[in-house]
Amino acid sequence: MSPTIEAPVEVRLPAGDEQRHDDRPWVVIVWNDPINLMSYVTFVLRKLFGYSEAEATKLMLQVHNEGKAVVSSGEREKAEFDVARLHAHGLWATLRQD
Repeated sequence: MSPTIEAPVEVRLPAGDEQRHDDRPWVVIVWNDPINLMSYVTFVLRKLFGYSEAEATKLMLQVHNEGKAVVSSGEREKAEFDVARLHAHGLWATLRQD
């Protein structure tokens, strides 16, 4: 049996920014489109996320006037699920890490 040779191991701990990167929430963005009616977008936001009529209308108007609005946030898996549900209802949505 030959003797084992140990190689030095370098461990680099993440810098402050890198460590927080995983802690940042993922956000779901609904984008304006020329197809869906404003009333339908409001309906979908209420149905999927439980927003009140007033809050869903506020978000819908933000989408309409500014081109986009953040409608949910959280873990990546939840954000991916929310995007899939929005797509299933015909809305244009994406996710990104905030």
